[in-house]
Amino acid sequence: MNMIKNRLEKNFKKLKAWSERHQIEAFRLYDRDIPEYPYIVDIYKDKYVVYDKSDFVKDKDKNHLPHVLQALQELFNCSESDVVIKKRERQEGLKQYEKMDMRNETFLVRESQAQLKVNLHDYLDTGLFLDHRPMRQKIFKTAQNKKFLNLFCYTGSVSVFAALAGAQTTSVDMSQTYLRWAQENFENNEINLTPHNFINSDVLDWLRLNKNQKAFDIIFLDPPTFSNSKKMEDSFEVERDQDFLVDACMSMLLPGGTLYFSNNKRKFKLSDKVLSTYTVKDITEESIPQDFHDKKIHNCFEIKNK
Repeated sequence: MNMIKNRLEKNFKKLKAWSERHQIEAFRLYDRDIPEYPYIVDIYKDKYVVYDKSDFVKDKDKNHLPHVLQALQELFNCSESDVVIKKRERQEGLKQYEKMDMRNETFLVRESQAQLKVNLHDYLDTGLFLDHRPMRQKIFKTAQNKKFLNLFCYTGSVSVFAALAGAQTTSVDMSQTYLRWAQENFENNEINLTPHNFINSDVLDWLRLNKNQKAFDIIFLDPPTFSNSKKMEDSFEVERDQDFLVDACMSMLLPGGTLYFSNNKRKFKLSDKVLSTYTVKDITEESIPQDFHDKKIHNCFEIKNK
Protein backbone atom coordinates (compact mmCIF):
# COMPACT_ATOMS: atom_id res chain seq x y z
CA MET A 1 0.00 0.00 0.00
CA ASN A 2 2.82 2.42 0.87
CA MET A 3 4.44 1.85 -2.53
CA ILE A 4 1.44 3.14 -4.49
CA LYS A 5 0.74 5.94 -2.01
CA ASN A 6 4.33 7.17 -2.23
CA ARG A 7 4.21 7.10 -6.02
CA LEU A 8 0.92 9.01 -6.19
CA GLU A 9 2.28 11.59 -3.76
CA LYS A 10 5.55 11.95 -5.67
CA ASN A 11 3.72 12.34 -9.00
CA PHE A 12 1.35 14.93 -7.55
CA LYS A 13 4.20 16.99 -6.12
CA LYS A 14 5.83 16.97 -9.55
CA LEU A 15 2.65 18.02 -11.38
CA LYS A 16 1.07 20.42 -8.88
CA ALA A 17 3.07 23.57 -9.71
CA TRP A 18 2.85 22.89 -13.46
CA SER A 19 -0.93 22.36 -13.36
CA GLU A 20 -1.49 25.50 -11.27
CA ARG A 21 0.78 27.61 -13.46
CA HIS A 22 -1.06 26.61 -16.63
CA GLN A 23 -4.50 26.52 -14.94
CA ILE A 24 -5.01 22.84 -15.75
CA GLU A 25 -7.64 21.16 -13.56
CA ALA A 26 -7.76 17.81 -15.39
CA PHE A 27 -4.60 15.75 -15.78
CA ARG A 28 -3.14 12.26 -15.50
CA LEU A 29 -1.69 11.52 -12.07
CA TYR A 30 -0.63 7.90 -12.51
CA ASP A 31 -0.14 5.85 -15.67
CA ARG A 32 0.64 2.22 -14.74
CA ASP A 33 4.04 3.37 -13.40
CA ILE A 34 4.41 0.27 -11.17
CA PRO A 35 3.70 -3.16 -12.76
CA GLU A 36 1.91 -4.44 -9.64
CA TYR A 37 -0.55 -1.54 -9.94
CA PRO A 38 -1.95 -1.71 -13.50
CA TYR A 39 -4.19 1.34 -13.16
CA ILE A 40 -4.56 4.80 -14.62
CA VAL A 41 -5.57 7.65 -12.31
CA ASP A 42 -6.86 10.95 -13.71
CA ILE A 43 -7.65 14.03 -11.64
CA TYR A 44 -10.64 16.21 -12.55
CA LYS A 45 -10.59 19.13 -10.10
CA ASP A 46 -11.41 17.41 -6.80
CA LYS A 47 -12.65 14.13 -8.34
CA TYR A 48 -10.61 11.09 -9.40
CA VAL A 49 -11.15 8.59 -12.20
CA VAL A 50 -9.42 5.22 -11.85
CA TYR A 51 -9.23 3.02 -14.95
CA ASP A 52 -8.67 -0.58 -13.97
CA LYS A 53 -6.35 -2.01 -16.64
CA SER A 54 -5.66 -5.29 -14.84
CA ASP A 55 -5.72 -8.53 -16.76
CA PHE A 56 -8.33 -10.91 -15.33
CA VAL A 57 -6.09 -13.97 -15.83
CA LYS A 58 -2.66 -12.49 -15.19
CA ASP A 59 -3.62 -10.26 -12.26
CA LYS A 60 -6.35 -12.33 -10.62
CA ASP A 61 -4.29 -13.06 -7.48
CA LYS A 62 -3.34 -9.46 -6.81
CA ASN A 63 -6.30 -7.15 -6.57
CA HIS A 64 -4.53 -3.99 -5.52
CA LEU A 65 -7.38 -1.67 -6.43
CA PRO A 66 -8.39 -1.16 -2.75
CA HIS A 67 -4.81 0.08 -2.09
CA VAL A 68 -5.17 2.70 -4.82
CA LEU A 69 -8.53 3.86 -3.49
CA GLN A 70 -7.25 4.06 0.08
CA ALA A 71 -4.14 5.96 -1.02
CA LEU A 72 -6.24 8.52 -2.93
CA GLN A 73 -8.56 9.01 0.04
CA GLU A 74 -5.65 9.51 2.43
CA LEU A 75 -3.60 11.77 0.14
CA PHE A 76 -6.42 14.03 -1.01
CA ASN A 77 -8.74 13.74 1.94
CA CYS A 78 -11.54 12.75 -0.41
CA SER A 79 -14.45 10.40 0.13
CA GLU A 80 -15.21 7.16 -1.68
CA SER A 81 -17.89 8.95 -3.71
CA ASP A 82 -15.25 11.29 -5.17
CA VAL A 83 -13.53 8.35 -6.90
CA VAL A 84 -14.99 6.82 -10.09
CA ILE A 85 -13.78 3.36 -11.11
CA LYS A 86 -13.95 2.25 -14.74
CA LYS A 87 -12.89 -1.07 -16.18
CA ARG A 88 -11.41 -0.24 -19.57
CA GLU A 89 -11.71 -3.26 -21.83
CA ARG A 90 -10.94 -3.27 -25.53
CA GLN A 91 -13.72 -1.20 -27.08
CA GLU A 92 -14.84 -1.77 -30.62
CA GLY A 93 -15.71 1.37 -32.53
CA LEU A 94 -18.46 3.46 -31.04
CA LYS A 95 -18.95 1.18 -28.02
CA GLN A 96 -16.62 3.48 -26.11
CA TYR A 97 -19.26 6.22 -26.47
CA GLU A 98 -22.24 4.19 -25.27
CA LYS A 99 -24.00 5.16 -22.06
CA MET A 100 -23.02 3.23 -18.97
CA ASP A 101 -25.04 5.17 -16.41
CA MET A 102 -27.77 7.82 -16.27
CA ARG A 103 -26.56 10.13 -13.52
CA ASN A 104 -26.16 13.23 -15.73
CA GLU A 105 -23.72 14.73 -13.23
CA THR A 106 -21.57 17.21 -15.10
CA PHE A 107 -19.21 20.00 -14.07
CA LEU A 108 -16.67 22.31 -15.69
CA VAL A 109 -12.90 21.93 -15.55
CA ARG A 110 -10.50 24.68 -16.54
CA GLU A 111 -7.85 24.03 -19.15
CA SER A 112 -5.77 27.19 -19.59
CA GLN A 113 -7.95 29.48 -21.75
CA ALA A 114 -11.12 27.35 -21.66
CA GLN A 115 -13.72 25.77 -19.39
CA LEU A 116 -14.86 22.33 -20.56
CA LYS A 117 -17.78 20.18 -19.45
CA VAL A 118 -17.05 16.67 -18.19
CA ASN A 119 -19.22 13.75 -17.10
CA LEU A 120 -17.28 11.18 -15.07
CA HIS A 121 -20.00 8.54 -14.65
CA ASP A 122 -22.21 8.06 -17.68
CA TYR A 123 -19.73 7.02 -20.40
CA LEU A 124 -16.42 5.18 -20.52
CA ASP A 125 -14.76 8.45 -21.56
CA THR A 126 -15.37 11.72 -19.73
CA GLY A 127 -15.97 14.14 -22.61
CA LEU A 128 -12.39 15.38 -22.60
CA PHE A 129 -9.44 13.53 -24.15
CA LEU A 130 -6.60 14.62 -21.84
CA ASP A 131 -3.93 13.41 -24.27
CA HIS A 132 -4.92 16.08 -26.83
CA ARG A 133 -4.14 19.00 -24.51
CA PRO A 134 -0.92 19.99 -26.41
CA MET A 135 -2.82 19.86 -29.72
CA ARG A 136 -5.50 22.15 -28.30
CA GLN A 137 -2.75 24.62 -27.41
CA LYS A 138 -1.17 24.28 -30.84
CA ILE A 139 -4.51 25.04 -32.49
CA PHE A 140 -5.13 27.95 -30.11
CA LYS A 141 -1.79 29.49 -31.08
CA THR A 142 -2.25 29.11 -34.85
CA ALA A 143 -5.97 29.43 -35.61
CA GLN A 144 -6.54 33.19 -35.45
CA ASN A 145 -8.71 34.36 -38.40
CA LYS A 146 -8.53 30.86 -39.89
CA LYS A 147 -11.26 28.52 -41.10
CA PHE A 148 -11.04 25.42 -38.92
CA LEU A 149 -12.59 21.97 -39.47
CA ASN A 150 -12.82 19.35 -36.69
CA LEU A 151 -13.75 15.84 -37.91
CA PHE A 152 -15.01 13.17 -35.48
CA CYS A 153 -15.21 16.20 -33.21
CA TYR A 154 -16.59 14.36 -30.11
CA THR A 155 -17.46 17.10 -27.56
CA GLY A 156 -15.75 19.82 -29.59
CA SER A 157 -12.98 20.78 -27.16
CA VAL A 158 -10.46 21.35 -29.98
CA SER A 159 -13.04 23.54 -31.76
CA VAL A 160 -13.48 25.59 -28.57
CA PHE A 161 -9.77 26.44 -28.55
CA ALA A 162 -9.86 27.32 -32.26
CA ALA A 163 -12.90 29.56 -31.70
CA LEU A 164 -11.31 31.24 -28.67
CA ALA A 165 -8.31 32.03 -30.90
CA GLY A 166 -10.62 33.73 -33.38
CA ALA A 167 -11.23 30.98 -35.95
CA GLN A 168 -14.49 30.22 -37.69
CA THR A 169 -15.12 26.54 -36.89
CA THR A 170 -16.99 23.60 -38.38
CA SER A 171 -17.41 20.50 -36.18
CA VAL A 172 -18.68 17.20 -37.60
CA ASP A 173 -19.77 14.13 -35.63
CA MET A 174 -22.27 11.29 -36.00
CA SER A 175 -23.53 11.69 -32.43
CA GLN A 176 -26.17 14.32 -31.72
CA THR A 177 -25.43 13.94 -27.99
CA TYR A 178 -21.80 14.96 -28.47
CA LEU A 179 -22.64 17.80 -30.87
CA ARG A 180 -25.03 19.23 -28.27
CA TRP A 181 -22.23 18.86 -25.71
CA ALA A 182 -19.89 20.71 -28.10
CA GLN A 183 -22.37 23.58 -28.38
CA GLU A 184 -22.61 23.72 -24.58
CA ASN A 185 -18.81 23.87 -24.43
CA PHE A 186 -18.98 26.91 -26.74
CA GLU A 187 -21.69 28.55 -24.63
CA ASN A 188 -19.79 27.89 -21.39
CA ASN A 189 -16.91 29.88 -22.89
CA GLU A 190 -19.24 32.70 -23.99
CA ILE A 191 -18.58 32.01 -27.66
CA ASN A 192 -21.36 33.21 -29.96
CA LEU A 193 -22.56 30.14 -31.90
CA THR A 194 -23.62 32.11 -35.01
CA PRO A 195 -20.36 31.97 -37.04
CA HIS A 196 -19.76 28.30 -36.14
CA ASN A 197 -21.19 25.15 -37.74
CA PHE A 198 -22.12 21.93 -35.95
CA ILE A 199 -22.88 19.15 -38.43
CA ASN A 200 -24.54 15.88 -37.42
CA SER A 201 -23.28 13.39 -40.02
CA ASP A 202 -21.26 10.26 -40.63
CA VAL A 203 -17.86 11.88 -41.29
CA LEU A 204 -17.07 9.51 -44.18
CA ASP A 205 -20.34 10.38 -45.95
CA TRP A 206 -19.77 14.07 -45.30
CA LEU A 207 -16.25 13.87 -46.75
CA ARG A 208 -17.54 12.10 -49.87
CA LEU A 209 -20.01 14.94 -50.43
CA ASN A 210 -17.66 17.83 -49.63
CA LYS A 211 -14.21 16.78 -50.83
CA ASN A 212 -12.52 19.04 -53.39
CA GLN A 213 -14.24 22.11 -51.93
CA LYS A 214 -11.31 24.20 -50.77
CA ALA A 215 -12.74 25.75 -47.63
CA PHE A 216 -10.39 25.30 -44.63
CA ASP A 217 -7.00 26.51 -43.40
CA ILE A 218 -6.66 23.92 -40.61
CA ILE A 219 -8.26 20.48 -40.31
CA PHE A 220 -8.09 18.31 -37.19
CA LEU A 221 -8.86 14.67 -37.98
CA ASP A 222 -9.08 12.28 -35.01
CA PRO A 223 -10.97 9.15 -36.11
CA PRO A 224 -11.68 6.05 -34.01
CA THR A 225 -9.43 3.06 -34.66
CA PHE A 226 -12.38 0.93 -35.72
CA SER A 227 -16.10 1.43 -36.11
CA ASN A 228 -19.03 -0.63 -37.29
CA SER A 229 -21.79 1.60 -35.95
CA LYS A 230 -25.37 0.79 -36.96
CA LYS A 231 -25.55 4.25 -38.53
CA MET A 232 -22.74 3.41 -40.99
CA GLU A 233 -23.16 1.31 -44.11
CA ASP A 234 -19.63 -0.13 -44.02
CA SER A 235 -17.13 -0.81 -41.27
CA PHE A 236 -14.22 1.58 -40.81
CA GLU A 237 -10.60 0.84 -39.86
CA VAL A 238 -8.22 3.76 -39.55
CA GLU A 239 -5.11 2.18 -41.11
CA ARG A 240 -7.02 0.55 -43.96
CA ASP A 241 -9.06 3.68 -44.76
CA GLN A 242 -6.39 6.34 -44.20
CA ASP A 243 -5.82 7.06 -47.91
CA PHE A 244 -9.42 8.10 -48.47
CA LEU A 245 -9.52 10.14 -45.24
CA VAL A 246 -6.27 12.00 -45.87
CA ASP A 247 -6.92 12.56 -49.61
CA ALA A 248 -10.40 13.94 -48.91
CA CYS A 249 -9.11 16.27 -46.19
CA MET A 250 -6.17 17.48 -48.27
CA SER A 251 -8.53 18.30 -51.14
CA MET A 252 -10.45 20.65 -48.83
CA LEU A 253 -7.45 22.66 -47.64
CA LEU A 254 -6.92 26.22 -48.83
CA PRO A 255 -3.40 27.00 -50.17
CA GLY A 256 -0.83 26.72 -47.36
CA GLY A 257 -3.31 24.84 -45.16
CA THR A 258 -2.50 22.10 -42.65
CA LEU A 259 -4.08 18.77 -41.72
CA TYR A 260 -3.41 17.38 -38.24
CA PHE A 261 -4.14 13.65 -38.38
CA SER A 262 -4.26 11.85 -35.04
CA ASN A 263 -5.34 8.33 -34.09
CA ASN A 264 -4.99 5.84 -31.24
CA LYS A 265 -3.97 2.71 -33.12
CA ARG A 266 -0.85 1.47 -31.35
CA LYS A 267 1.01 0.04 -34.34
CA PHE A 268 -0.35 2.50 -36.90
CA LYS A 269 1.78 3.12 -39.99
CA LEU A 270 1.18 5.85 -42.54
CA SER A 271 0.68 4.44 -46.03
CA ASP A 272 3.34 4.85 -48.71
CA LYS A 273 0.77 6.74 -50.77
CA VAL A 274 0.25 9.38 -48.08
CA LEU A 275 4.01 9.69 -47.48
CA SER A 276 4.83 10.09 -51.18
CA THR A 277 1.93 12.42 -52.07
CA TYR A 278 2.20 14.97 -49.25
CA THR A 279 4.72 16.68 -47.01
CA VAL A 280 4.42 14.80 -43.72
CA LYS A 281 5.93 15.57 -40.32
CA ASP A 282 5.51 13.13 -37.44
CA ILE A 283 4.68 15.35 -34.44
CA THR A 284 3.67 12.52 -32.07
CA GLU A 285 6.40 13.21 -29.54
CA GLU A 286 5.60 16.91 -29.11
CA SER A 287 1.85 16.18 -29.04
CA ILE A 288 2.00 13.93 -25.95
CA PRO A 289 1.47 15.79 -22.66
CA GLN A 290 4.08 15.71 -19.91
CA ASP A 291 1.67 14.01 -17.49
CA PHE A 292 1.45 10.92 -19.74
CA HIS A 293 3.93 8.07 -19.32
CA ASP A 294 2.36 6.19 -22.22
CA LYS A 295 4.13 7.65 -25.24
CA LYS A 296 2.03 5.49 -27.58
CA ILE A 297 -1.30 6.94 -26.41
CA HIS A 298 -1.76 8.39 -29.91
CA ASN A 299 0.01 9.03 -33.21
CA CYS A 300 -0.06 12.53 -34.68
CA PHE A 301 1.04 13.88 -38.06
CA GLU A 302 1.20 17.35 -39.60
CA ILE A 303 0.40 17.02 -43.31
CA LYS A 304 0.65 19.68 -45.99
CA ASN A 305 0.19 19.71 -49.75
CA LYS A 306 3.47 19.71 -51.64
